Amino acid sequence: MFCSKCGAQVEDGVKFCPNCGADLSQSTEQTYERVEGETVNMNETQSTNMTGAANDRNIVLAIILTIITCGIYGIYWMYVLNEDINKLSDHPEATSGGLVILFTIITCGIYGLYWYYKMGERVEEIRAKKGLPNGSSAVLFLILGILGLGIVNYCIMQSNINQAVA
Repeated sequence: MFCSKCGAQVEDGVKFCPNCGADLSQSTEQTYERVEGETVNMNETQSTNMTGAANDRNIVLAIILTIITCGIYGIYWMYVLNEDINKLSDHPEATSGGLVILFTIITCGIYGLYWYYKMGERVEEIRAKKGLPNGSSAVLFLILGILGLGIVNYCIMQSNINQAVA
């Protein structure tokens, strides 16, 4: 058996971990693996991210952080959305998040509209893989981008990522 707190191997029936002192009387069996000298809880790793590609983010918190930081978090959010969607839609060779931000700045936002359209297409690919109903996200994202509602696009993209990694 392994300690659920530190991952140390302990004898069955022991109530407290001899390494860290954690209470083991109510712990469930954990699977640990040694990776480069560190103990990794494989149960946490697997439940956190089954695809290895994307993270489940809280949309409301991301909106609040974007507002509080005057859009700086929104730039980061754009970067991670691009990376996550590219990985989930099997387009890892596509334009990186850093280049998307650079091209959007250089073109005064015009590339951003193209990016919204492409991300809409990729969101539809992700939805098709998961067996979810398809729509016309590409056109919707483009229209919302033209109307200046890019943050709504971010929310829709993040919602689809959250569904895909759930």
